[in-house]
Amino acid sequence: MTTAPPAPASTEPKNSLDRFFEISKRGSTIGTEIRGGLVTFVTMAYIVILNPIILSGKPDVAGNMLEFNAVGAATALTAGVMTILFGLVTRLPFGFAAGLGINAFVAFSVVGQVTWPEAMALVMINGVVIVLLAATGLRKAIFDAVPFQLKIAITVGIGLFIAFIGFVNSGFVTATGASSPPVGLGVNGSVATVPTLLFVITLLLTGILVALKIKGGMLIGLIGGTVLAVIVEAIWHIGARGFDDEGNVVNPGGWGLTVPALNGSPVGIPDLSLIGAVDFSFDLGKVSLVAIVMIVFTLLFTNFFDAMGTMTGLAKEANLADDNGDFPRIKSALVVEGVGAIAGGATSSSSSTVFIESGAGIGEGARTGLANVVTGVVFLIAMFLTPLTSIVPTEIAAAALIIVGAMMMAQIRYIDFSDFRVLLPVFLTVSVMPLTYSIANGIGAGFVSWVLIHAFSGKAKTISPLLWVVGAGFLIFFARGPIEALFGVGI
Repeated sequence: MTTAPPAPASTEPKNSLDRFFEISKRGSTIGTEIRGGLVTFVTMAYIVILNPIILSGKPDVAGNMLEFNAVGAATALTAGVMTILFGLVTRLPFGFAAGLGINAFVAFSVVGQVTWPEAMALVMINGVVIVLLAATGLRKAIFDAVPFQLKIAITVGIGLFIAFIGFVNSGFVTATGASSPPVGLGVNGSVATVPTLLFVITLLLTGILVALKIKGGMLIGLIGGTVLAVIVEAIWHIGARGFDDEGNVVNPGGWGLTVPALNGSPVGIPDLSLIGAVDFSFDLGKVSLVAIVMIVFTLLFTNFFDAMGTMTGLAKEANLADDNGDFPRIKSALVVEGVGAIAGGATSSSSSTVFIESGAGIGEGARTGLANVVTGVVFLIAMFLTPLTSIVPTEIAAAALIIVGAMMMAQIRYIDFSDFRVLLPVFLTVSVMPLTYSIANGIGAGFVSWVLIHAFSGKAKTISPLLWVVGAGFLIFFARGPIEALFGVGI
């Protein structure tokens, strides 16, 4: 006697919430979306601490600096609002927060020529340009002009980039201080610190749970690793790793960014004094118009292609992209992403953009914007609970990034490598991202090499005109140093 196969799960919406977010239609559940949203927050929460570390304490041309707590509150507020807005408008599970590449560029390069309010005004201008490109359809047209193989390569490259960030944040991969090799394993070639050891334990625990297809496996792994870290810190008082005035490492075996311990009250009133602190009245006597244009150009290219590549990879990982790499409400997604830059500048938290760490929530099963609503609400709560947010050490959160990187790496199976015209651009895209610590650099290397190799190997007619334009733009992007020197400016 044979047993009939189980009936497929119904995709009919169960209620208005289900209908709005298309939860059942995408094979998800409310519980899964909540878990996915929490996992995304846990892996992104470090930005509330890291963004102030990058932006605060850096004097601008007038000698003014941003205050740490104010940047932290602004970062959480912007991340919460933009993540919820994106989820409601696009119904996609892509979390938003301050972009690391852009905030570093602003902190270490831009404010050397302008004030902090002027720098944030430039971030807002960059966002307005992105919104206009998206609203007119030009950004989507550029997106469509990208060959399928490069879109897959972007996904794989982001996976490796995520994994590399995880390895670095965990202390598993460290800078050697030498020209060759520039990086190595842990301390003197071994896993020699307790935080890094806990990263390894969390990674293996989470990997086992995911392999067993345990529901909530990634969240369980992160919570378990955090609880273990809190216990270890309470017993041995490891403390934080830091640097003295001469740049020497203090307590090299300590935690990287956050110590897993709660000190003082977990509740505080957020400092929102930086909201609206922007200045569009640039002093052209101190900074040239050419310099301003080049700053916006660099911000635009980084923001534009980092976000495009990230959304492509996340949509593919969530099985929401079609064969061409398109995903639901893509135009709205591109417009809202530009709004994130405007919002980030308006709050002095730097451009807010799609976060690759959202892949952790997607790996947990998130498929709709409901997960974003959950993530965003927790970010808003985090404004008042910064001490609690900082309990999860980066070494523990890094384990989830490795798992996600491995998941995204699997997409490479869809590429046919029999044609070297495809192989080399794909390889450059995938390898340049982690090696240069930039999604935009990897995409640029792939675009430029694709255009040139196809053009000079008899396949020029297969190249989209827009891809020619984008390739030329990336050539300018890569050569911006000599260009700036030619015009007598420095960024």
